[in-house]
Amino acid sequence: MKIHFMKTQFIIALVILSFAQVTNAQETKEFIADGIKVLLKPSNKSIVSARLFVKGGTANYTKEKEGIESLAFSMAIEGGTKTRNKNEFNNEAEKLGTRFQSSTSLDHGNLSVTCIKNSWDASWNLFSDAILNPLFDSLEFNKQKEKMIAGIKERQSNPDETLNELAMDHAFAGKNYAKKTDGSELSISKIKLNELRNYFKNTVCKSRCFLVIVGNITEEDIRAKIKTSLAKLNQGKPAIPEARFLITKSSERIVDRKIATNYLIGIMSAPQFNTEDGFPMMMAYNILYDRLFVELRTKRSLSYAPAAYYNRDAVANPYSALYISTTKPKEAIKAIVDVLDSAKTQGITEKELNDQKQTFLTTYYMKLETAEAQSAALGRAEILGNWKLDELFNEKVKATTLKQVNAAIKQYSNAIIWTYLGKKEMVSKTDFIQPKKSSSNSVPY
Repeated sequence: MKIHFMKTQFIIALVILSFAQVTNAQETKEFIADGIKVLLKPSNKSIVSARLFVKGGTANYTKEKEGIESLAFSMAIEGGTKTRNKNEFNNEAEKLGTRFQSSTSLDHGNLSVTCIKNSWDASWNLFSDAILNPLFDSLEFNKQKEKMIAGIKERQSNPDETLNELAMDHAFAGKNYAKKTDGSELSISKIKLNELRNYFKNTVCKSRCFLVIVGNITEEDIRAKIKTSLAKLNQGKPAIPEARFLITKSSERIVDRKIATNYLIGIMSAPQFNTEDGFPMMMAYNILYDRLFVELRTKRSLSYAPAAYYNRDAVANPYSALYISTTKPKEAIKAIVDVLDSAKTQGITEKELNDQKQTFLTTYYMKLETAEAQSAALGRAEILGNWKLDELFNEKVKATTLKQVNAAIKQYSNAIIWTYLGKKEMVSKTDFIQPKKSSSNSVPY
């Protein structure tokens, strides 16, 4: 056991050392350039990753307009500009070996460029052109809408995707998180080109944006580039955050679907990641994931892939979830709650926590080997309230105590909103058992 532990420690040390070599001794810089907040992470690698993050996410649009941000961002980055049509833009990018992408989520979106250092100047010109002068061509607009609607229809045939949408609608009814980031067939079909243009102009503005760059780039270079490009963005208005919504009462939603396997998810409120309960909650749910896997798959064969997770990237209303797909839903529900109750009443063990720390840190740093992954992680940390959360990750995980982990799982697991998708006759409302109330104080809301 001692030899195995030393071997594990050695592997982790190598992973962390290799990650440290990705960056210079110089630390991440934070500065303001012409009204744009910039985070610059130096790197010795030949790849540069730049992301323009846009705060707000689902807070930026109404339920009726869900999906508009995803459509606007993809058109801006893929549809050409007023100075280069789509083909010209793509041809230039291909010659440079440069990749452009966009994404949207519950609380933010981003537009990104990844290139080799030698093509940074030309790649930035394309990137800033797409942000400042998106073409929003009517023909391309219709093509993008059709593409998004086709994707929506495809997801609707996937039980896991359907379950997730039903669960978010149920748990966050009337709230921002009930909005679908990729939209619905109805909402996408109703979006007008003028609305899209105005949305992009009003949303991609200085008050909602910040820039993250990972690469061998100087601050002076970035300032000079922003001065002649992103400095032209409107000041705009900050995104209006939604008031914290807390799940304090359990409920269940049963959706009848004649499918071979039944799908189930339970959602609970969770702490915001930038609070003192954030890291303990993350560790607790990683351990809970392992326990569910052993109990429901290995021991009882109730599911191929049970899961427990804490959505630490959610800013306004973070949540945790318990998930399973099974042919025996009654047994599965009881087993899930039994595992949760055991964690709450008997607690996580010191060995479980120590093992989880080692495994988690190794996996985490291995995922951050690319410049793209690093810029994404740094930006998400800033969205959560403090970009330094990313750089202090190793330290925070190691400092997490068993007492904190056990307190977190007790405090944030007292009310579950269940959503079930499958054969209705295989379950009843009484099957949706709730976890035992903790003897400690309830969630410190």
